[in-house]
Amino acid sequence: MTRPFRGAPLGWRLRVAVILVLLTAVATIWVTNRLLTDRFTESTRNRAELRLALYSGNLLSELRRNAIVPQLLSRDPTLISALQSSDYLLSSQRLISFVEEIGAASLMLMDGDGVTVAATDRNRLLEGHRNAPYFVDAIRSNATIFTVSPRETGDYSFIYSRRIEANSEILGVIVVEVDLQKFERAWAGISDAVLVRDSTGNIILSTEPQWRGLDESSAMLRQTPESAIQRALRATADWSALPPDGYLEGEAVIRLETRIPFRGWQMASFTTYDSIREKVNSVLALEIMGFAILLAAAFYLLSRRAASRVVLFQRESAELRALNARLQREIAERERVEKTLDLAEQTLAQSSKLAALGEMSAAVSHELNQPLAAMKTYLAGARLLLRRNRPEEALASFGRIDGLIERMGAITRQLKSYARKGADAFSPVNLGEALASSLSMMEPQLRQRHVKITQILPEDPVIVMGDRMRIEQVMVNLLRNALDATKSVAEPDVEIILAAGDMAVLTVRDNGYGIKDIESLFEPFYTTKQPGDGVGLGLAISSGIVNDHGGRLTARNGQKGGAVFEMQLPLGSDGLQAAE
Repeated sequence: MTRPFRGAPLGWRLRVAVILVLLTAVATIWVTNRLLTDRFTESTRNRAELRLALYSGNLLSELRRNAIVPQLLSRDPTLISALQSSDYLLSSQRLISFVEEIGAASLMLMDGDGVTVAATDRNRLLEGHRNAPYFVDAIRSNATIFTVSPRETGDYSFIYSRRIEANSEILGVIVVEVDLQKFERAWAGISDAVLVRDSTGNIILSTEPQWRGLDESSAMLRQTPESAIQRALRATADWSALPPDGYLEGEAVIRLETRIPFRGWQMASFTTYDSIREKVNSVLALEIMGFAILLAAAFYLLSRRAASRVVLFQRESAELRALNARLQREIAERERVEKTLDLAEQTLAQSSKLAALGEMSAAVSHELNQPLAAMKTYLAGARLLLRRNRPEEALASFGRIDGLIERMGAITRQLKSYARKGADAFSPVNLGEALASSLSMMEPQLRQRHVKITQILPEDPVIVMGDRMRIEQVMVNLLRNALDATKSVAEPDVEIILAAGDMAVLTVRDNGYGIKDIESLFEPFYTTKQPGDGVGLGLAISSGIVNDHGGRLTARNGQKGGAVFEMQLPLGSDGLQAAE
């Protein structure tokens, strides 16, 4: 009896199995390569974009933080007195105390001839800067000047300057040098190459010293980054899976650019794809190894007994577990990096919130001063009434004090709401009633001063949509400024006109001596009052409140003398009907 021949079917099955395994391996490797390449490339690009945003944000924060310093120091009475008396014995020590708090690179005080009379770096005393741009431009302008000046060492100095004047006389210039080189030192510790260009295209900050002063194309021709990027380029120069715009001079480097909202500056970074090819190749190598083992196991299983198949399966299982563990470690590492970046973003946001606390505390002090002064007056009146055995009138004073306490609480809640940035809950407000409430608030001052108050009000109510507490806050500030402006007038007179046309207009006119510097009137901390009478926040806060209501607050000098303030607010639907 002849046995059937099984060699031919076995060989055919083996060839089909090998071909299927090879096709599966090619398809799997191709798909894995594309998916992992896209995923790791996107991850690298996202991290580079986040770093670039963080760097530009820190740079802009440093510039804005130092921009206000010259304006504040130009009003410092000690420095002004030193320039007027030419006594600079303690001026350098005062600048040194400032620079430690500000964090600037250096501070210099120059007289009207451009000679350094005080400086945090005593080696720079008596230097002449008469022809320096930051001195010349500051003398000519009534604003803070920003200058970028090249140094002999090849880097740049970034300087804010502002002239110091008193009684319309220019006394000198205060110079604040911003320390931006610390960002270069911080960027040097990473594998990216970073540069900052000004509005003309010249590189003013860079991790590569030889790039400074050149445009980007010239800088790339002179010196490529000698860092970890170049070593990664040599390893990835044969990788063609990147898009064409991901190459710089034929190398696998991603170039990202962002605009810094400061004088047309731009920041660019070059990031390598060094780890992507290594990660993808490691996974592909494991897959190829797995398919090779699978083929070898197929041949081995076909020629061995069933018991040996169990051993091969266990071996493959161990390798797959090792691959899974490695992938899990890589995923955990990426999650850790993402959490670190999130923490950096939260830290930056918290720094911005802390910067607002100073302004908020000054606003609280200014807005609570008026109710406190009124409470003091009512308490004195109530004490006098009680001594004269007039308790009913004293109770009326206590009722007014209770209303003032409620108003202080409302002001505090209102200032707290600034930090939440929530939408304002507007409601119809009768400006005539709000004006009457404001005049009641100012009643103690009016009794002491005996000021003539003239009111011109329309017959119909003037209705606007807004927050009544904040609108009354603006009215009280305008009335208080009018009273302060008429302190030295023999017959003080304040005229209040309320009218409704296309908009609701409240005009407060006094017969004082007028406004000297209208341009700086609404700037924070600008005041013409004596120290202790005000901090210069009233008009700045009032202007912001009116702007939030869709209106505007203006000021001018009257034709017959005195100052005229106008608050314009959009009419509500009821107010439009009344006006018609």
